[in-house]
Formats: sequence, structure tokens, C-alpha cells
Amino acid sequence: DGSGQTRLTSNPGDSFPAWSPNGASIAFQSGRDGNQEIYVMNADGSNQTRLTSDLGHDYAPAWSPDGASIAFYSQRDGNSEIYVMNADGSGQTRLTSNPAEEAFPAWSPNGASIAFTSNRDGTSQIYVMNADGSGQTRLTNNSATGPAWSPDGTKIAFSSNRNGWEIYVMN
Repeated sequence: DGSGQTRLTSNPGDSFPAWSPNGASIAFQSGRDGNQEIYVMNADGSNQTRLTSDLGHDYAPAWSPDGASIAFYSQRDGNSEIYVMNADGSGQTRLTSNPAEEAFPAWSPNGASIAFTSNRDGTSQIYVMNADGSGQTRLTNNSATGPAWSPDGTKIAFSSNRNGWEIYVMN
């Protein structure tokens, strides 16, 4: 209903909040140190902890369904690539490696797959890959971005600029 709005951070560069599956934590991106990095905090805003620290910008955290991992995209390698790390920031691993811009990772509900946006074929498209980065497959053939899985994992919603920006859904 919009009531109970409470500010949790006090930095103008804080954005893209993502709840952990158990509701205890919120991951977010912040430019508070002059560079976009991934942070995590308790759901009440306490214990704000920086998880990434790189010269390239890190964006848009997305929790795995089991809460053990966080996917994000980073410009640390000169272009945007999809990364995954443990929820404590350790084990940062690049999942994609293309001379393209790849962004907006979204975990499937069962945690086996990650959908993401890539322009590796000349225009933004939706791809899906296994959670370890293998099996990267293009799903769309028209300009598309921002994948979001259905709760049962059978559909992906996305936006497309086929006829002006609109929302689509696909198997």
C-alpha cells in the first residue's frame, strides 16, 4: 500500500536492490567509493558490506534461488560480462567471455540456468546458459532485454523494441 517507506542507505549512488531468497539480506550496487561495486546489507540496512572491489564497474546483483551465490555484470574486462560469486563476495568467476556487452543476469527458479542480455550478434538479445556458464543459447531474434523468469521456470518475460518498447513472454 506504499506505507512504511524507510531509507536503508544514505548514499546517492545506491541502486538495483535485490532481496536474498530468505529475506534476511539485500544486495545492491553503489558508486559510494567512486566506482560502481556490489554491496550486501541486512534487511534493516545494517552491516553494509562491500563484496566487489575492481577498477571496472559492477552492476545489477541477482541472488541465486538458494541464496548461496550472486550473479552480476561487470566491466572489469573492458566490456560487460556476466560474473557469479559466493554470497560473501568470494569466488568471483566470469561466466561469459565475448567481445560484446552482456548484462542483467536473472537466475531460473531452480538455480540451474541464468538468462541474460547480450549484443554479441549486433543487437540486444536474450540468452540463457547453465549456471556454470556453459551451454550459452540465444532465445530471441529481435531486439530484447531484461529477462525475468516465471515462478515455475517455464516462461521468461522480457522487453523488446520490435514495435516500440513492449513486454513479451516466451517459453
